[in-house]
This record gives sequence, C-alpha cells and structure tokens, in this order.
Amino acid sequence: MLDVPHEVVEHVSWLIYARRCELNSRRRRLGCFRQALLVLVHLRKNETLAQVAAGFGVSTATAGRYVSETVDILAERAPSLHEALRELPPEEFVILDGTLIATDRIAADEPYYSMKHRRHGMNVQVMAAPDGTPLWFSRALPGRTHDLTAARAHSVIQACLSRQLLVLADRAYQGADATVRTPYYRHHELPEHYQQYNREHARLRAPGERAFARLKQWRILRKARCSTNRIGRTVAAIHAIEIAWHSG
Repeated sequence: MLDVPHEVVEHVSWLIYARRCELNSRRRRLGCFRQALLVLVHLRKNETLAQVAAGFGVSTATAGRYVSETVDILAERAPSLHEALRELPPEEFVILDGTLIATDRIAADEPYYSMKHRRHGMNVQVMAAPDGTPLWFSRALPGRTHDLTAARAHSVIQACLSRQLLVLADRAYQGADATVRTPYYRHHELPEHYQQYNREHARLRAPGERAFARLKQWRILRKARCSTNRIGRTVAAIHAIEIAWHSG
C-alpha cells in the first residue's frame, strides 16, 4: 500500500504529461499516471529499481529513466532560498538545522564520512517556519561538512541578515553571528536567566524537528542508494511533493 493521496499522484502525473508534451514524446510503455505511481513507490518505500520495474512490468533501465525524469521535473518546482524567504514577514523567525542523508554508495570515501553521525552520507540544511513547516532544503554536501560551513556555503546566514530575519539554530552554528541565535554553552553553570534563555530557545526550535521527520518518512532518504550527485535533486523533488500534498 502507498500512503500518498490520490490527488498527489494525479498532480505528479499532470507534470509528467506536460513534460511529455514539451518533448513531443507521449508514447511510452507506461502512461503518465503509472509513471507517477512508480516513482512515488520508489521514493516513499525505497524499493529498488529492480523491484519497481518488476512490479510495473518494465525493464530496470526504463524504471531508472522514469525516476530520473520525474525527480528532475519535481526538483525544478522546489522553492529556492530567496523564494522561501520572500514569503515570510520581516518580524517572523525561522529555524535552521542540518541532517545527514545516509548512503551506502561511498563507504570508502573519507569526505562523506560524518564524525558527528558516525556514518557516510550527505549533509542537507533545512529552513523551517516556527510551526515546523519546511520552507527550503539545501543541495547536498559531503557528510563531513560542518553545519555552519554548509550554511555559509548556501548563503543562508547572509540571506537572513539582508532581511533581518531572526534565525534559531543549535550549537553547531555557534559563531555564525549576524541574526543567528544559538544556546549558551555550560548553561548549568550560568545565572538563571541564561538557563531560562536556553529553555525558551529549545522550546521555539523544537518544531523544526518536524521538517526532517516529514522528510525521512520518504524511506529513500533513510539510506539512499542513488548517486551522491542525485541526493540533492531527490530532496528537492520530495519537498515539491510535500508542498503539493499539504497545500491542498
């Protein structure tokens, strides 16, 4: 069973239909709806290309092409950082955090090993609204990239500073300055008002965990089998699906 609403499958199938019309290549082994269903099964359940190919009666190579094509179509619709920030009122705050998308394709490559998580993968940054709604996901960087380094590489701190947006982040972003606020170190040794600040900071930042929780419900991102070059596009595609899912 696929726990994705029928309306979402239809939305993805219409995007595929539009792309086929652009390419003038409407005759395929699978119709648009079946292609959308194949891709959503692959992303949601993390079934291998061979498994979905067998289930839908196509070759593994064809299933791979369907997945790549659809992921690219969806990724194009994911909001950029500036588009996400443009929708926020200046007095609003955002939550910034990072996660590791684990992968089994690069176990021998040191740049992708995260000492923090003790596994190989790719670093992805997320910006979430105060209620935990994901606003933007970054492209993926090698897993050993520090969260603060990743945020600077994606120009997150400068973008929020230019709009004077308050950013709540964990201690991994300490030293970001600008409009970024992080908890105090050794707060148990500090006066009560510092401890109270940390408690309030944690309370306001907690909903940000929902953004990654929603992302990891797509099992392909629990342990990705695809190339590391495709992980960022996959995250963007899933974000676009989530927007369509929850906006309707």
